[in-house]
Amino acid sequence: MPFDTLSPELREALRARGITEPTEPQADAIPKIAAGLNVLLVAPTGIGKTEAAVLPVLNSLIREKDGKGFRCLYITPLRALNRDMLKRIEEYSAAAGISAGVRHGDTSQSERNAQSRKPPQILITTPETLQVLFTGKVLRQHLKNVKWVIIDEIHELADNERGAQLSVALERLALIAGEFQRIGLSATVGDVDEVKNYLSGIGRKVTVCRHDTHRDYDITVECPAPETDSVLLDKLQTDPEMLGVMV
Repeated sequence: MPFDTLSPELREALRARGITEPTEPQADAIPKIAAGLNVLLVAPTGIGKTEAAVLPVLNSLIREKDGKGFRCLYITPLRALNRDMLKRIEEYSAAAGISAGVRHGDTSQSERNAQSRKPPQILITTPETLQVLFTGKVLRQHLKNVKWVIIDEIHELADNERGAQLSVALERLALIAGEFQRIGLSATVGDVDEVKNYLSGIGRKVTVCRHDTHRDYDITVECPAPETDSVLLDKLQTDPEMLGVMV
């Protein structure tokens, strides 16, 4: 079981969230990520893709006990920077004794200064802010230690200008840090090969973990009976079906 390979701290953090068994995508992706493979994980929303990507990274950081510089960049479009995702990453990181921080256009100057002085091991950021990190002498030094890059909602970046800029930034990062492990997460991919090739860049192999997990729903449609009260119909100037909804 993939969770059995995790540290006691991470297993306890999962239990605290009521998670005792991995989902199918997690069971597939976690061992591959732990083995150091570049992975594109495609699975529906709500399946735990964030955990699949972050848990093996945290587990490696616990084993290495190396807190020097940025170790993992979690890159996500600003729209995807939701509170639940951030909370989960921060909770797992705290449980593992790993520092995590967020940096984007709205990050305060004081927080940016703090990150320069003491960089978090996991930095959650946006494609645009990654570009800014190259401009600072101190930040560039911190980037030399990056070992993992996780790209969330990668399908939103694979075929547009933002994505092209990120692709260039990743190659710049490889020149600074050396080759790092690439992990892409997506809920929806029309052309898997296109996104896979985007994640890999030139000459790198990417393993695809694709899971089309469907959920069953029971849907009941109820329609109120028409209301024939002539006084109300005249007063509200409506028809019996609409009045039935209103009353």
